[in-house]
Amino acid sequence: MAEIGSETVLRMADDASVQHVGDGAVVLLARSGQLYTCNDTTEAFLDKVDGARNLDQIVGLLTDEFDVDRVTLDEDMAALAAELVAEGILADPNA
Repeated sequence: MAEIGSETVLRMADDASVQHVGDGAVVLLARSGQLYTCNDTTEAFLDKVDGARNLDQIVGLLTDEFDVDRVTLDEDMAALAAELVAEGILADPNA
C-alpha cells in the first residue's frame, strides 16, 4: 500500500472519474469498467482532490464539514487515500 503523508499531493488517476448521483457519488475506472459507490466521507474527500492540494490541506477543508477531531480525521483520510491508491482511483504518488 502506498505511503501517504501529510505533504503528499493527491490527484485522481487518469482513467478515474467521479459522478455525483442523487445523494451520493460513484467512481468509474474507464480502463476496467469498474464502478465504485462512495459514502459521504469519500465523496467529500474526492471533491477536494485536485492534483494541487496535499493531504494536510484536504483534511483542513474537511474539518469544516465533519464533526470529528483533527487527529482522527488525519489518520482516517491517510488510510482512505492509501486504499484509493491501491484500488487505482487515485494516482500513485510514488510512481
